[in-house]
Amino acid sequence: MCGIVGFVGRGPAAAPILDGLKRLEYRGYDSAGIATLERGLLTRRRAVGKLKNLESMLACEPLVGRIGIGHTRWATHGRPNETNAHPHAVDGVAVVHNGIIENHRELREELNRSGARFATETDTEVIAHLVSQQLKKGREPVAAVRAALPRLEGAFALAFLFEGYGDLIIGARKGSPLAVGYGEGEMYLGSDAIALAPLTDTINYLEDGDVTVITRQGIAFFNAKGEQLRRLPAKIAGSTVLVHKGEHRHFMIKEIHEQPRVVGLTLAQYVDAATGTIKMPKDVELEFRDINRVSITACGTAFYAGLIARYWFERYAGLPVEIDVASEFRYRSVPFDPGNLAIFVSQSGETADTLASLEFAKAHGQRALAVVNVASSTMARASQIVLPTLAGPEVGVASTKAFTSQLATLACLAVAAGRARGVLSADDEVALVRALADVPSYMMRALELEPKIRQLARKMARSRDVLFIGRGTNYPLALEGALKLKEITYIHAEGYAAGELKHGPIALIDKDVPVVVIAPGDMMFEKTMSNMHEVIAREGRTILLTDRKGAALASPGAWMTLVLPDMPPLVAPLAFAVPLQLLAYHTALVLGTDVDQPRNLAKSVTVE
Repeated sequence: MCGIVGFVGRGPAAAPILDGLKRLEYRGYDSAGIATLERGLLTRRRAVGKLKNLESMLACEPLVGRIGIGHTRWATHGRPNETNAHPHAVDGVAVVHNGIIENHRELREELNRSGARFATETDTEVIAHLVSQQLKKGREPVAAVRAALPRLEGAFALAFLFEGYGDLIIGARKGSPLAVGYGEGEMYLGSDAIALAPLTDTINYLEDGDVTVITRQGIAFFNAKGEQLRRLPAKIAGSTVLVHKGEHRHFMIKEIHEQPRVVGLTLAQYVDAATGTIKMPKDVELEFRDINRVSITACGTAFYAGLIARYWFERYAGLPVEIDVASEFRYRSVPFDPGNLAIFVSQSGETADTLASLEFAKAHGQRALAVVNVASSTMARASQIVLPTLAGPEVGVASTKAFTSQLATLACLAVAAGRARGVLSADDEVALVRALADVPSYMMRALELEPKIRQLARKMARSRDVLFIGRGTNYPLALEGALKLKEITYIHAEGYAAGELKHGPIALIDKDVPVVVIAPGDMMFEKTMSNMHEVIAREGRTILLTDRKGAALASPGAWMTLVLPDMPPLVAPLAFAVPLQLLAYHTALVLGTDVDQPRNLAKSVTVE
């Protein structure tokens, strides 16, 4: 969600902080600000809207202090305006905050009774008041922060700046991610390694409960008791986090076109094409031999990847699968059999609900396996088994290449499970591996549909409502197609199991409601066609997404047909996802929406 950048060094802090914040724009935000020490005094610049507004303000009213903290805010408590924008400052202490303080109302009432006066509507301001209160009692900054933190309930990543302390930034983490970076005579703080990439290739991630003290000479870590901790820095490959649009208009379309390559890279680490086998860590093989059930937990697009994987695990490995939206998982009375496998899927590895579910599952004796795009993330570090996706940094808020890379990884895992459990023969595995190896070429063929989809988008942009339907693995794909469209076009869209159409949604059908029908020529094709013709009979406009076999079998009547090559059922969701992404993207272009940073959305949801 929000972005944090801190800098203490030998030159003006505002420029590197602003650059770091620009690199965090993909996380989503609605205001931004920077605080520095100017001749020992706290000075702030804050602006509503895009960072260009803050940049213009700094051009007119520059900051020259050599230490500072910056923030991009995605509003939770309080409207997005300049008053509520971070950093917040109270009596010589400034703070920026990612997360939510759940007991902020009680703290605000208590602080009001003791004479505190609040300037904002935010939960964050209580943190500044609590620390200020400790400073007034005579505590030094580090002790003041340490005394205030136990009062906070919820999730937070924090950075503090103190008037009169020109060589000190304090960071703290509980739940929300935070990293530090090392330089020569200057040190850095960021909520994401991407923000620090231009400044350093040596970083360290704070663990839950850590407090970090940052000066020009070094970085120290402490626990809640004030005991110093040993945290070893690690090198990051800067080239992997330096991202540009290249020749593309938006990051989203760049990332759509990168899918054949990144899915190929992801598959290459799990597929041995020479032997026709899936290669997984040995402990993964052992896991599947000894379990009787798998649970999958994720949010948003990652949840739809998990829904598709459920079909694969049940079909190819004979394993029952429970799947939950992470925000609901902990609040059901879930009966666990100790020793079973819990799979958690996330692009960032920092999704708050999914992380909380992971810890909940581990506490109930489940083995945690993470399918994650950031190998150094909190989720990866907290899991017993990590299966990386190699999508690279995904900047567009609407997930594309991360989704298909998750599908590629989960498909390989399902085949490995089938082999380990004796459900798949050696010949079965060879055939499935051959299908997986062909996925990049299928995706390239899907990209060739872009000119036709561009024409369709001009018509789709006139719609107020769109339905997506499918059966089997195409049902979760319909959910994902609808999500993509609503995320970046703001057109109301819903996905349904095609067989459920007559149980309610068909009441919505008229000549102004397009229905996207996802129907490759598989064993469910004829049943899906009957649902499509129910739509046509009611003057609904159908867009049929099928393969050559399906196109040959389909009777006329579709408003438009998009045809992909024939492919095995296992891999069809990966290729069929591409036209759905392109349809959302080009419809958004026609409507003129902010494709990469759609309103109200954030890339990494680090609060519950």
